[in-house]
Amino acid sequence: MEIVPGIRSIGQRNGAYVHAFLLDDGEGLMLIDTLYDTDAHRILDEISSMGRTIHDLKHIIMTHAHRSHLGGLARLHELSGAPVYAHEWEADLIAGERKAQCVARRPYPPYRTWPLQIALNLGVSKHPPIQVEHFVHDGDQIGPVQVVFAPGHSPGHLAFYWPERRTLIAGDAICTWPSFRLGWKGFMLNPKQHRKSVHHLAEFDCEILCVGHGEPIAANAAAMIRTALPSLD
Repeated sequence: MEIVPGIRSIGQRNGAYVHAFLLDDGEGLMLIDTLYDTDAHRILDEISSMGRTIHDLKHIIMTHAHRSHLGGLARLHELSGAPVYAHEWEADLIAGERKAQCVARRPYPPYRTWPLQIALNLGVSKHPPIQVEHFVHDGDQIGPVQVVFAPGHSPGHLAFYWPERRTLIAGDAICTWPSFRLGWKGFMLNPKQHRKSVHHLAEFDCEILCVGHGEPIAANAAAMIRTALPSLD
């Protein structure tokens, strides 16, 4: 689904309505996150529907290393040869060298996320491991997007901002499934860091908000984020 020219959202129900995003700045395609499926067929189909090929994919960037977002990474890298980017604090998880840190064991609202908490803590589903080739940090530029360090949900969690499109890609720092929330409490490894990160994300003048779980918001995104900030206190 095209949100605005140059930005497409791809989602699936598995992984809690997880989403990935294809960006086209006229120089090539950039993918942020890779959905749950290990065969990456949804992303490959979306690229094909654009009249493009997998060889047009020039960058694959990970917001963080939770299983829902890692599924198609190894397959897409194999097919495209596109380099993989992430924060170094997520790299050993992506490489399969370390188990993801446990999240809360008790349920928190929204309660529909509790099965995901259990699955992550048990390591129920593994992703095909792959090495990260490029470490990125706050303020770095990849193609048209600015890297925003937004830890809290995970230690190396990243968000991305495309100024010309006024689009914020917030990863799991913000979600819209099953309702709009400034993150899922049961998944916040460091609530203090998370609070600081979301306040920083609220400073961006974004019209469009893309999130890791749930549908994008196509208008007035910055106002929605700022209005919800008291819920973090």
